[in-house]
Amino acid sequence: MATINELQLAKELIKFPTVTPIDAGIMKFLEKKLKTLGFKTKILEFKEKNSKPVKNLYARLGNKGPNFCYAGHLDVVPAGNLKDWTVNPFKPSIKKGFLIGRGANDMKSSVAAFVSAVSNFISKERQFNGSISLLITGDEEGVAINGTKKVVKYLRKKKEKIDFCLVGEPTNPNKLGEMIKIGRRGSMTGKLTIIGIQGHVAYPDRANNPSTALIQILKELKEIKFDNGTKDFQPTNLEITKINIDNFADNVIPGSANAKFNIRFNNKHSSNSIKKKIDKIIKRICKKNKSKFNIDYSVSGEAFLTKPNDTTYMIRDEIKKITKIKPKLSTTGGTSDARFIRKIAPCLEFGLVGKTMHKVDEAVSLSDLKKLTLIYSNILKNYFK
Repeated sequence: MATINELQLAKELIKFPTVTPIDAGIMKFLEKKLKTLGFKTKILEFKEKNSKPVKNLYARLGNKGPNFCYAGHLDVVPAGNLKDWTVNPFKPSIKKGFLIGRGANDMKSSVAAFVSAVSNFISKERQFNGSISLLITGDEEGVAINGTKKVVKYLRKKKEKIDFCLVGEPTNPNKLGEMIKIGRRGSMTGKLTIIGIQGHVAYPDRANNPSTALIQILKELKEIKFDNGTKDFQPTNLEITKINIDNFADNVIPGSANAKFNIRFNNKHSSNSIKKKIDKIIKRICKKNKSKFNIDYSVSGEAFLTKPNDTTYMIRDEIKKITKIKPKLSTTGGTSDARFIRKIAPCLEFGLVGKTMHKVDEAVSLSDLKKLTLIYSNILKNYFK
């Protein structure tokens, strides 16, 4: 059986203009590749009211355990101003040892590296003891409603067991081998509206300025010391991201004022425990100011930690052998689809260097791509020993 070359596959994947949640035929293309390796595949399309349909792919090679799963996404962020690129973002080019194109870094090259690693592994180990699966979504860069979250529900319903999952996100800040993600902070956004009474600024006694309560609330929220962090996590942090009063006259006390804030929280808290703390502050200050309020929360994920086990340490050792760097086990950064997968399987994240993700001239080092393929191949070899 001919093996699949990671660079060639990465180039082919980048050519698909899969700006989230557009599929552009990429799932069928990858499905065809995986079928040549012997995978049983299923394209899963999900849609929900007020959201666009998304195609996802679940593929499995083998029908016995343990099942080692690789998870990734093939959707990308928009390219931005095409004039700023030195190449067409969807016509991958190689320059000075780098493959350039939208998705080269985040994360089509990582998907290509894993598929190539599987083809290398099974060309030598035809009768390995277990299963290899891929969970690929087209909805990671977007709202993440019809992607991995729904695939996980589908797998649960089908009683599909995953014993360990490797998410191929670009986890390394500067050099390949620096960092493995073993968990993520939770993320929650609050949208707060304070309702006062509109009136003339010369007659404040006839009005109730909502900005008074809003300023007091935001000050108190910003001063909350949630915790000092933990051995594995940074301290919980709240940032105010928007303050808005729709008022076009300087002599009018506004009727309402709005603000948004985002909290990144560690595993000392849940979104519910933080909501209760914040609601208490809002209610107290609004009561004092005789103002009404509305607060809407959206939770994109709870904090989680995958306790390092033998597989974690094996993966760390394989990374060190190839890169000569001992990776740090970290929980820094934003959210990823690991927040959904961790509900059905222990998982960690390791992929490329994330320096150029979402940027103009997004790129991956050809040397790193080769090394990542070798790391993924060695991980499979050791997992199925």
